[in-house]
Amino acid sequence: MPSFDVVCKPNLVEVANAVDQANREISTRFDFKGSDARVEQKQEAKGTVLTLYADDDFKLAQVCDVLLAKMAKRSVDVRFLDRAAEPEKVGLDKRKQLITVKAGIETVLAKRIVQLVKDGRSKLTASIQGDAVRVTGAKKDALQECMAMLRTQVTDIPITFDNFRD
Repeated sequence: MPSFDVVCKPNLVEVANAVDQANREISTRFDFKGSDARVEQKQEAKGTVLTLYADDDFKLAQVCDVLLAKMAKRSVDVRFLDRAAEPEKVGLDKRKQLITVKAGIETVLAKRIVQLVKDGRSKLTASIQGDAVRVTGAKKDALQECMAMLRTQVTDIPITFDNFRD
């Protein structure tokens, strides 16, 4: 049976390159001269976490803008980044902000994807497999139509398709 997997996984090498380029630009910019502005990347159990440091809120926003620009140049979709955490004080006048890099499809969104596949007119089945959704069907054309439909319907996170098998 032909099948494919719907996944959400960032290219962590490109994320690391974007962080490195952002740090290089921050170290050479005149408006950051003498400040402690930087971006750090850590790999934790729950995923990759980026920590932005700056002297005040304005510089923190500038560091974030530099990082987002470098991510865009490296073709990393900014929908992978979750900036839910508010900037917090570190010491007297220093600020830091945590940004998590999303990987994997959450259960709520996976159920929505399964429902979208079931609501389609073609005879496809979808099942949740950990942090991915596997779609199987009898015809390759139906699977390709399903891919096109999912690209238009799911805009919350950047999804990709892996393991397309005949």
